[in-house]
Amino acid sequence: MSNLGDPEDLNLPSDGETIEEVRDLHDGIMDGLVPLSPLDLEKVDSMDDLIRAMSNTAFAGRRLGEAADILEAMVRDPDCFVVMTLSGAMTIAKMGLVVCDMIEQGFVQAVVSTGALMAHGFVEAAGGVHFKHNPSMSDVELYAKGYDRVYDTLELERSLDDVEIIINAVLEEMDTAEPYGSAEFNRLLGAWLIEHVEGRGILKSAFHHRVPVFVPAFTDSEMGLDVGLHRERTRALGVPCPVFDPFRDLDQYTDLIRQASRCGIFTIGGGVPRNWAQQVAPYLEIRRVRLQIDEPLRRFRYGVRICPEPVHWGGLSGCTYQEGVSWGKFLSPEDGGRFAEVLTDATAVWPLLIKAVQERLRRDPPKEKSSA
Repeated sequence: MSNLGDPEDLNLPSDGETIEEVRDLHDGIMDGLVPLSPLDLEKVDSMDDLIRAMSNTAFAGRRLGEAADILEAMVRDPDCFVVMTLSGAMTIAKMGLVVCDMIEQGFVQAVVSTGALMAHGFVEAAGGVHFKHNPSMSDVELYAKGYDRVYDTLELERSLDDVEIIINAVLEEMDTAEPYGSAEFNRLLGAWLIEHVEGRGILKSAFHHRVPVFVPAFTDSEMGLDVGLHRERTRALGVPCPVFDPFRDLDQYTDLIRQASRCGIFTIGGGVPRNWAQQVAPYLEIRRVRLQIDEPLRRFRYGVRICPEPVHWGGLSGCTYQEGVSWGKFLSPEDGGRFAEVLTDATAVWPLLIKAVQERLRRDPPKEKSSA
């Protein structure tokens, strides 16, 4: 017995009929579909040209083009407060100056990052060097020689030791009477770099442009361990030390989002930085409901995410913006939400995206941010 069902249900042609007579074949244009175009490199003279042309192709190329349009929109929106979240080894992968560009050129007004990313960035900003991994050297040999491997790149243990000396010196100058959060501590590190080191660095750019850098999982980093060492030393000496309070970060970040008219988020990877930054929306909502606090709700209107993790693994790194709508983190597309998700390695496409948007903004500078 066939399981195809009744031929009439399949809308198949009967005797004497043609397919065209049974089916109403549309041409795409009559349904408002957007036609695609071949990528013609002969017509490409700039990075912006390339990204715009890719937006009329398919797969990751189209998504990258859509991401450029949405990133440009949130940068141009004078009332949009943009948060950048960073995870993955992006600074050891030498993406640090891309972050500096985004801070210095007003793409973002706050940064939320992993501690490791900021630690490796601090090494770079303080004059340290990262190296290519030589595959002929085993991990046992690397350990013995003080080389910490991150995939195909090496961090020097001696560089991390040097950073610990700097962090200890900064902690020694801090007020022990007042607790501090990661954003306050990173601001002090930025000030130290400005005073002692030439060249660019993430925390230097953030200090100059008054962009707070939050590290919600602060103890999950070399910097956090260095602070832990300082606490042990001061305890042994019987002297007070500065007290770390992560809720200062939560309060400061919540205040920034509360004061913004609109919010956007630019995410590399996922993990704790992404969730911590996004959860401010439901946090404001449950404060209003459970504590009866009369304050406005805030949901992200714009979002751009670059991350290769698929959604079916179940982690937040792969979570779609559409899923975030169900949590009250994002405005739905029906309510004006605009999102793009580029599912690939950030080191391959992030610089292209930023370069293209930079070219657009140089031709037609945006208005100054009202939230800046």
